[in-house]
Amino acid sequence: MLERFCRCQLSVLLASAVLTGGFALADERSTNWAQFRGPGARGVAVNPGLPETWSATENVEWKRDLPGRGWSCPVVWGKRVFVTTVVNEGVSEKPKKGLYFGGERPKFPETVHRWKVYCLDLQSGRVLWEREVHRGRPQSAIHVKNSYASETPVTDGKRVYCYFGNLGVFVFDMLGNPEWSKRFTPRKTRYSWGTAASPVLHGGRLYIVNDNEVNSWLLALDAKTGKEAWKVTRNEKSNWSAPHVWENNKRTEIVVAGSGRTVSYDLGGRELWWWHRGMSSITIATPYSSADFLYISSGYVGDKKKPIYAIRPGAEGDISITPFKKSDNEHVAWCNWEAAPYNPSTLLYEGQLYSLLDRGWLRALDPASGDFIYERKRLPPGAGYTVSPWAYNGRIFCLNEDGETRVVEAGKEFKYLHTNKLADDDMAMASPAIAGDRLLIRTAARIYCIRKQDRGLRPR
Repeated sequence: MLERFCRCQLSVLLASAVLTGGFALADERSTNWAQFRGPGARGVAVNPGLPETWSATENVEWKRDLPGRGWSCPVVWGKRVFVTTVVNEGVSEKPKKGLYFGGERPKFPETVHRWKVYCLDLQSGRVLWEREVHRGRPQSAIHVKNSYASETPVTDGKRVYCYFGNLGVFVFDMLGNPEWSKRFTPRKTRYSWGTAASPVLHGGRLYIVNDNEVNSWLLALDAKTGKEAWKVTRNEKSNWSAPHVWENNKRTEIVVAGSGRTVSYDLGGRELWWWHRGMSSITIATPYSSADFLYISSGYVGDKKKPIYAIRPGAEGDISITPFKKSDNEHVAWCNWEAAPYNPSTLLYEGQLYSLLDRGWLRALDPASGDFIYERKRLPPGAGYTVSPWAYNGRIFCLNEDGETRVVEAGKEFKYLHTNKLADDDMAMASPAIAGDRLLIRTAARIYCIRKQDRGLRPR
């Protein structure tokens, strides 16, 4: 996506490729963060101007309160920020923080809800447009900590694609004009927890996975028209992991993680490889890839198996490995059976793979071998961690549900640096977006645009 090349710029990009494991991340001038966890679903940015400290007031360029509830992440293209939410015209039960049982709410809400899409100006937070895509009573149930807007939109700079799990997908151009939509039949999820798997774009197609208790599927739609290219049935129950488009040196694959069966498909929907029963009983984290491997994880806290896998390109057929062996076939480079977190995705950064456990422990692994570099280092006490960690400028950022971001120095030794605290009502369960030198954090109450304020800028 570079517009010009020069020796200096090329040197910077080559250095960045070394630091980020060879994957082509957005360069430091880019303001595009187009999908969940940004380029490659990696959660990594390159910009020396990005902030390392903030609070509810410090280094805040602007903040915008948002109505309703949504745990979808903001996405950015150019100077536009897109985010979804669902507004309950009645009273919503407030969720507790941390991991807990008893949050099931199998009864459908009886109040009217409004499903909405917002477009904000990146530089000011001003609402450029808002659209209501549906109004009515929900036809599915959710866990008290979930929302009816938990899937992150995706954009290609021409359109923004907003997927609301059991409702459907609604597509707008960048000015807010509706282009097409497709509604889905609501399906029951495990214990009525609701949906959360975000869509992805590739090659002019929108890919959506919906794993549920009734009829699971992976769907490919023409991004311009919404016409169905293909749809495959998945022999799988409820999962919450987004699909990943893996462009490796052999082919392009669509990888969908699942608790019963993890599968890779070709661009026509044909199964390439799979494995059985190699995950924990709940799969949430999103796969991603480097120049060498595909990384997949599943770490339900109540299971003995909490695996992280590294997969080589070119696999075919059943690549299942024997439980608790590091690997016993040529396609699985390694598996660490006790390393994965529950809710957060793992993070690959500067030659290390980081695993943030929900209860506030951080681990670092060698991404080439799966061996621990350091094990279970305690972050300062606080609420649990649902947000996936992110990284830039030699720092690992871990945001907990209290709105506190623990900052850790990247490297072979664990070194906690400091905490950035937001307001008391800023419960956090959405991963941030990073656009140029701006960090966008969505909380239960609002969106913050965090930017260094030593540039002569004033908060709006």
